[in-house]
Amino acid sequence: MASVTSLTASVHQRLADALSAALPEAGSADPLLRRSDRADFQANGILALAKKAKANPRELATQVVAQVASGDVIKDIEVSGPGFLNITITDKAITENLAARYADADRLGVPFAEHPGTTVIDYAQPNVAKEMHVGHLRSAVIGDAVVQILEFVGESVVRRHHIGDWGTQFGMLIQYLIEHPHELDHKGGEVSGEEAMSNLNRLYKAARVHFDSDEEFKTRARRRVVDLQAGDPETLALWQVFVDESKIYFYSVFDKLDMQIRDADVVGESGYNDMLDETCRLLEESGVAVRSDGALCVFFDDVKGPDGNPVPLIVKKSDGGYGYAATDLSAIRDRVFNLKASTLLYVVDARQSLHFKMVFETARRAGWLNDDVKAHQLAFGTVLGKDGKPFKTREGETVRLVDLLDEAIERATTVVREKAEKVGLSEQEIVENGRYVGIGAVKYADLSTSAVRDYKFDLDQMVSLNGDTSVYLQYAYARIKSILRKAGEARPLAHPELELAPAERELGLHLDRFAETIAEVAAEYAPHKLAAYLYQLASLLTSFYDKCQVLSDDNPTEVVENRLFLVDLTARTLHQGMALLGIRTPERL
Repeated sequence: MASVTSLTASVHQRLADALSAALPEAGSADPLLRRSDRADFQANGILALAKKAKANPRELATQVVAQVASGDVIKDIEVSGPGFLNITITDKAITENLAARYADADRLGVPFAEHPGTTVIDYAQPNVAKEMHVGHLRSAVIGDAVVQILEFVGESVVRRHHIGDWGTQFGMLIQYLIEHPHELDHKGGEVSGEEAMSNLNRLYKAARVHFDSDEEFKTRARRRVVDLQAGDPETLALWQVFVDESKIYFYSVFDKLDMQIRDADVVGESGYNDMLDETCRLLEESGVAVRSDGALCVFFDDVKGPDGNPVPLIVKKSDGGYGYAATDLSAIRDRVFNLKASTLLYVVDARQSLHFKMVFETARRAGWLNDDVKAHQLAFGTVLGKDGKPFKTREGETVRLVDLLDEAIERATTVVREKAEKVGLSEQEIVENGRYVGIGAVKYADLSTSAVRDYKFDLDQMVSLNGDTSVYLQYAYARIKSILRKAGEARPLAHPELELAPAERELGLHLDRFAETIAEVAAEYAPHKLAAYLYQLASLLTSFYDKCQVLSDDNPTEVVENRLFLVDLTARTLHQGMALLGIRTPERL
């Protein structure tokens, strides 16, 4: 189906035409249209145009009003203040526009991007043989939402999970496994994610004790690192055991987060090993990197240490080992030249911003990034406890991600159970909805905050039925579904001939903004703006309920049908918007 022209676009075109007619020398001037509290829209562009043309802004505004064709879309237009235009839309235009969105069941009138490209997005990057903690939450949740949003607007998205699967610690782990070969045996067939992590944790702690207390074992472990880096088959096979065991655990956590992670998209640090030497050679031959005290480095005029001396990006250490920079730069080469990316997006902690700034600048100097291929770090802040400090357990330990998710599900299930009898939910539905509400609460608390800001992890607030929470939005959706079930013979049907009540107009005008909100969210990688839109939509729905009865014997049939149409489109918009954030909307709550 063809995309639906928004009311904003319709009004914008009419005003632009009127501006050109009133002031031909202005060309295709922008009327600077925005939503307004004083009317449906306000246009502010005339002030700047009048100043440029040395004209009186109110007189120019009056001339523009005379040129505007009113009737089908614009009901009223008036000059306000020094030269603003206040514009009111006809009720008929609002309803007809929403009917066109309603007819487009799959996309609700959201167009595809005009110039889609290929985005490689690097997110959800846990470490092999290590437990996932609260610090892994944001990259996974934000990254998954951005993937859904970009794919929805037509971008070709390649997912990459750059897991930490290489490094000197594997010498210690592999050597210990060689000397204790049954430590990771699966007793009794298939193993759960929790069991896999428990086995890895136990082995890691035992290996660390050995490493710290036994000098001979430490020597053997260090020799094993050399074997690993040299590609020794036995060593690589045992390294793969650790990777596979860790993946069982990773996938169980991502499954709990209601996220799909595909094995082909998991390309860890080791995936770029064969490129490291060539990356260094290309950088050195081009003069981008230089030798400094035996190490291969890239220097920057604006990056200096406390002593005022330049702090370089170390690509290759003086002992011949490769730093993170070599892996990250090799990944950029792979993503640009093999995956044909036009955008590289990294969903990574804000504390790594300097590293990525240096990596991106190095890639630009090397010619791997340019005007056609851009890299962007979607930096995120820290998850804080209720006390405003980094989230820790009472013992000061980092909070395990699984424990945090389990507690959210448990709290949410209690909330669902309290209302279950009224709705008639089965035990299976209570458990299922408890999971959807709990995981949705965690995701929404993260996504409703601008990524770069820190946020407080407060489960009491997250599972609250009141305020800016996913639970509030999920219950708004479920309430509409309940109304539609009770409607009997009445069906949702748009009636453009009807006059709209103020609360209906407010809801309708906000529904019209869905497409432009999605476009803005996709362009800025800003899921928090979608969360804000959905919360306002649910709030306007609550206001609508207070003022407009949907199912009432006192209402004419066409009013009932039109209001059912309004709430059904609201439900579809909530459902689609929440799905793009990775949050489920149960039909009965």
